[in-house]
Amino acid sequence: MNLKLKLVLFCCVTGFFSVTKLNAQSNYTDAQIAFKSDSLIKLMTLQEKVKMIHASSSFTSGGVPRLGIPELVTSDGPHGVRIEHGRGWSELKNVLDSGTYLPTGVCLASTWNPKLGYAFGSVLGSEANFRGKDVILGPGINIMRSPLNGRNFEYQSEDPFLVSKMVVGYIKGVQDQGISACVKHYAGNNQETLRNSIDVQMSERALREIYLPGFKAAVQEGGVNTLMGSYNKFRGQWATQNNYLINQILKKEWGFKGLVMSDWGAVHSTTQAVWNGTDLEMGTDLSLGPNPDYGKFFMGDTVVTLVKEGKIPEYIIDAKVRRILYVMYKTNMMAGQRRQKGEYNTRAHQLTAEKVAEEGIVLLKNEDNILPLAASVKSIAVIGYNADRKQSFGGGSSQVRAFYEITPLQGLKNIAGKKVKITYCKGYNIARNAGPDEALIQQAVDAAKKANMVIVVGGWTHGYDYDVWADNAYDAEDVDKPNMDMPFGQNELIKAVIAANPKTVVVLMGGGPIDMTQWVDNAKGIIQAWYPGMEGGNALAKIIFGQVNPSGKLPVSFPKKLADAPAIKLGQYPGDGKTVNYLDDIYVGYRYYDTFNVDPQFEFGHGLSYTTFKYNDLQINTADKQATVTFTVKNTGAVDGAEVAQLYVKQEKLNLRRPDKELKGFEKIFLKAGEEKKVTITLNQDAFKYFNDVKNEWEMDPGTFDFIVGSSSRDIRLNGKAAL
Repeated sequence: MNLKLKLVLFCCVTGFFSVTKLNAQSNYTDAQIAFKSDSLIKLMTLQEKVKMIHASSSFTSGGVPRLGIPELVTSDGPHGVRIEHGRGWSELKNVLDSGTYLPTGVCLASTWNPKLGYAFGSVLGSEANFRGKDVILGPGINIMRSPLNGRNFEYQSEDPFLVSKMVVGYIKGVQDQGISACVKHYAGNNQETLRNSIDVQMSERALREIYLPGFKAAVQEGGVNTLMGSYNKFRGQWATQNNYLINQILKKEWGFKGLVMSDWGAVHSTTQAVWNGTDLEMGTDLSLGPNPDYGKFFMGDTVVTLVKEGKIPEYIIDAKVRRILYVMYKTNMMAGQRRQKGEYNTRAHQLTAEKVAEEGIVLLKNEDNILPLAASVKSIAVIGYNADRKQSFGGGSSQVRAFYEITPLQGLKNIAGKKVKITYCKGYNIARNAGPDEALIQQAVDAAKKANMVIVVGGWTHGYDYDVWADNAYDAEDVDKPNMDMPFGQNELIKAVIAANPKTVVVLMGGGPIDMTQWVDNAKGIIQAWYPGMEGGNALAKIIFGQVNPSGKLPVSFPKKLADAPAIKLGQYPGDGKTVNYLDDIYVGYRYYDTFNVDPQFEFGHGLSYTTFKYNDLQINTADKQATVTFTVKNTGAVDGAEVAQLYVKQEKLNLRRPDKELKGFEKIFLKAGEEKKVTITLNQDAFKYFNDVKNEWEMDPGTFDFIVGSSSRDIRLNGKAAL
């Protein structure tokens, strides 16, 4: 393991897992881009301008060939470049679209490693570049408000600070490859149920403290070039054409210079889209039949008519075109610009996928040190449908045609080699209304009794038949989970297997929490593997066999049962059919569990290692409403490993209610056995502010603050106080 960690450290330092950084930055300054854009706009007819602000095919928007303005080519998705559709919606055959399938967003966030965020984005941008795309439609960063959200697997965290830190690297990684990233879905898109109609109502404080910080960081720190509006309404107005969200906050307050595109089919009104900040309408062809007239988009021919009638000033259209041209110049699409070719499906890309999986997989429980596997283990029974299921083609718009995908079963065979006998039983079926299958359970029990060790691979799924677009369920677009219960009779299977052989490790695939209360106390080992990408099976097996020391930490709290989740307990989910009120307010995730003293199954920030870490020597220095926090972390075990040191802040006397504590800093430290390092985290004034919705402004109250350092939100190692 020491040799493996040394290799990992070497690769992180040398950039082995990243791709070549291209000469990706625009060769023009913003002032030059503005001048060139204005010069082009003066040469354009009204009809040409309008063609640029709506789609020209399923994934392109219009250009102006006579002026050398190309179409803008977009593609899903957040963890790999989507299959090719051509200009329509039918899947193309015999084309080169089998690429790198990266771990999904929640697995990336579980690494708590922003440098890996950059490497992840670099792979995505490079492959999108190779495939001839201009904009990759990711990252998705909506807050995980409810454990039932079908797209949580694409997103990153319940915590806005963690999201903000991970999203910046992702965006810069993509855009350093000459491709524009597209942060989504703005804003309040925290459920798939009724996503096309639900009206989201939340307080200004919840909006500012919980749901917007990730987007703000994407704009102001990541420099994201494009942003996608969401399907839902926000305070009565469609989010994609929402004056407050787009014109007032995004463009005016944050200074966003890029373009705002709609989600596919999310525009509902010509005048509201035009006046309220939508720059590019996409996907309305989905409702226009097999041979759509793109001029019939809301932002199509009707806009030409309204401008000619004097009902809409042409300068509003010019402003939208100017933003589109800005993105084109930033993406090196225009005459006189050159974009170097990207790379596709290289070994370096595959190694990045594996590295993200290795650092993102979370060891939740390790009773009696059942992991890593002892050398005495000579036979393993692998049980569970998910053990041998390839996941890349599921989930909806984020589907990826992987060049290859190592399943958990194959990964275990790869790493075990001939030293360990591995048998496989599927244990359960993935099908609608499938319950416990007694015959399959008995086969699993028989296999478990004969083996030294059992690994059950279960959890969630993206749906039933991944070759059927609409056959989605659980972790997928346009559908939420009906509950947190394990589907397909998995509880009965796991309980029976544990009874047959207590040396059982349960591996959970999926995008978030699942109810494990029926067996969690009896399972000696539990691993959260997420959807770990094309190399996920190898990464998982290396962790199980001890070649890799796990270092992932949960980016989302795992409640014991659905009724404990704050969106259910305090708020509304999924609403009354028309409106959903976020009555849970700022108490999302651990902010709720810690403030209201509710024990989760596994807390935010939790994740075990094969070594141990000791924290010491906390020092807090304050000046000018800032704080510098230092402490040491020592690897006190026998193997090399990595720890995520987490810094939470709490103000002791409050003028307005606040969560018990909030994450304000973290650092992932790689330590050899016996090694100690000093960690320094600097907090500026923003770390101590809250949004005062009485005054409608951010505010810092002078007083005493607790500085809480932990290995998780509940595994607290150091405490200190300081006045600010």
